[in-house]
Amino acid sequence: MLNKEAGIVVTDEGRGEKESIEKILADKIKLKRSGIVHRLDKGTSGLLVVAKNEEVLKNLKKQFKDRKVVKKYLALACGEVSQQGREEVPIGRSPYVFGKFGASFEGKKAITEFRVLKRFESERGKMSLISINLLTGRTHQIRVHMSYLNWPLLGDKQYGGWQGKVINRPFLQAAYINFWHPGKKVMVEFETDLAQDLKEELKNYE
Repeated sequence: MLNKEAGIVVTDEGRGEKESIEKILADKIKLKRSGIVHRLDKGTSGLLVVAKNEEVLKNLKKQFKDRKVVKKYLALACGEVSQQGREEVPIGRSPYVFGKFGASFEGKKAITEFRVLKRFESERGKMSLISINLLTGRTHQIRVHMSYLNWPLLGDKQYGGWQGKVINRPFLQAAYINFWHPGKKVMVEFETDLAQDLKEELKNYE
């Protein structure tokens, strides 16, 4: 289990990135993509699962595919988010902007559940700290769904969010995950605190 910092890509994908989690792990884990089981966006911090051998990699990938893994995120959204909700609009690539995604009824199935943890007032308007239960794993899923609902994430300029006072990335943290441990045959869970830059951002609104 890794606690990824924001600003580092998970897999290089031929983009010529100077640094990636895949490259960092390459000498330690001799597997395809260095044993990386799933991905986080470059600007997202938090928990990332990595396998050390082929058997475990296959097992964990199947758990993700079968939606047996619980993944929860923390995000700060612009606006007064409903106390709780669920969004299921499909997500597909934008036909107009490279690297951007959007709601598309021709896209892939995507399910995001959310609930409000705390509300804040700022000079730009109301803000909501939310817990997100990600039931599928589409690229930019949380960012796209929250923007679609007119509650984009703070710092997410690509999808319409306000500029942060401290951060220069979306306010998004992979905060919790649980899955069935392939070797120990028990359910394991991991949790992490907010990244330091997100903590500093949040202090401006408390």
